[in-house]
Formats: sequence, C-alpha cells, structure tokens
Amino acid sequence: MRLHVPTPLRWSDLDAYGHVNNARMLSLLEEARIQAFWMSEETAEHAVGATTAVIDATPGSSTLTLIARQEVEYLAPIPYRRQPLDVELWIGHLGGASIDVSYEVYSPEGISPRELHTRASTTIVLVDAATGRPRRITDVEREAWTPYLEAPLQFRRR
Repeated sequence: MRLHVPTPLRWSDLDAYGHVNNARMLSLLEEARIQAFWMSEETAEHAVGATTAVIDATPGSSTLTLIARQEVEYLAPIPYRRQPLDVELWIGHLGGASIDVSYEVYSPEGISPRELHTRASTTIVLVDAATGRPRRITDVEREAWTPYLEAPLQFRRR
C-alpha cells in the first residue's frame, strides 16, 4: 500500500530551463515526507488522512529525525503546473532505528498521460534528542508504518 501526498510546486522551485531544479526536488520530497510521517500540534494525521503521522515534530520533541542517505533518479523534467504533484510514498525498509522512505513523483492527478518524473529514497534515523544516539522504532510507529512496507526501489543504474 502507498500513500499519495499532493505536493504543490512553488514558482521558486523552477530553474532557468523552466523546470523543477534538481536541488529543489529534495525540498519537495521533504514536504511530502513531513506530511506523511510527522504529526503536528494540531493533528496526528497527515493532510490526506493516513494514520502514518506518528513522529512528534513539535518543538522540544524527544525524537530527532536525521537524514543518513538520499538517492534521487531524475526521469523527466517537471514543468510548472498549478495542480500539485502526486507523490507516492512507501516504506522500503523498516529497521531497528531507521526507515527507508521510497518515493515516486508523478504528474498531477488528472493530467494525461500520467508521467513518472522522479524516483527517490531517503534513509531516516530516529535519534533520542537528549542523548544524540539512535533510538529504537516504537511499537506504535512500527504498527503505523508496517501496512506501507513494500519492496524498496530498484534504481536503474548503480
């Protein structure tokens, strides 16, 4: 099962060639990831209603989330559109203290033909804020994320 997170583009995401800049893609992936997995002060659900938002992102939280690795494969340029991109997310690996989030970034819903623009993976390590050491994934987190566990991305070239 995958999460679908509508992720809007900003005019500032474009480069001189009129498509989304490669460095800005990391920010768009971050936005989708935060919507999917981090709870806010207002709600414990992400914007499209999944129950995967179980990491406390409020100020003073006892958990930090650190990026250990990111890999991005750019397949097709993304032009500016007002409709949000359809970012599909799933867990490619659920470890002891880390998760691999997999992404496929598609053209906005309703755009035909549907086009896959980007594939990516991010390894996130959960860290205890007080000690600075990795901390185990809790039972609540594991239960929320396990339904979204699928095979990790296989990139075209390595």
